[in-house]
Amino acid sequence: MTIILKDKVTLAFDEFIFRCSIGKKGTTKKKIEGDKKTPSGTFSLGNLYYRKDRHTKPVTKLKCIPIKKEMGWCDDIQNKKYYNKLIKINKNIHHEKLFRRDKKYDFIIPIEYNTKKPKIPKGSAIFIHLTNNFKPTLGCVALEKKDFLILIKLINKKTKIKLI
Repeated sequence: MTIILKDKVTLAFDEFIFRCSIGKKGTTKKKIEGDKKTPSGTFSLGNLYYRKDRHTKPVTKLKCIPIKKEMGWCDDIQNKKYYNKLIKINKNIHHEKLFRRDKKYDFIIPIEYNTKKPKIPKGSAIFIHLTNNFKPTLGCVALEKKDFLILIKLINKKTKIKLI
């Protein structure tokens, strides 16, 4: 089964329809780091990361990994070794912090875009994460928590996401 982005504000999976937000400048086949666009294509999904200090382990078939304070996602276009990978935070490497004060990353699923052999500057840290206001993202797909929790009950590690 595939999660499908129907338009800029709707995700569909099976008979479920979810309101969402995507990159401020829409979708693109030519994603560049910092362009505020969501990459288009069909992608696998990664593990589910969650804030264990705020939530119990969610019901899902995905592998669940608690987010720790030192976890980050490298978005440093100067760093070939770690670009678009989960890292232990290092002040010398530019990164997206996963353990955040806001609740945006209480639950995240990395979208497997530019992850196998990451190419700089094709984009990094593309996630399905939470939103409470549906403001456009910097390239991710964002859902309300209640919808995110429904979606993760329905999907498994073979589920793909199609971003048009």
